Amino acid sequence: MYPERPRSNWWYLLPIFFSLIGGIIAYFAIRRDDPRKAKKCLYLGIILTMISIIINIGLVSVYESQIWSGVNI
Repeated sequence: MYPERPRSNWWYLLPIFFSLIGGIIAYFAIRRDDPRKAKKCLYLGIILTMISIIINIGLVSVYESQIWSGVNI
């Protein structure tokens, strides 16, 4: 097992800016030095990805209903 070294909190910026991909990159970059922070980065990337998917689905449904509201078939 590798000795645990605390890593900088700057690693949280990767999943914040790049969602799931950033979380995966941060996880593999720091998993041996600080496994707890690596898992948190991965979870943060997953959560932010899910939030963006939910927001996009909501916005698309509102936009689609506005497009089709004035159409007579």
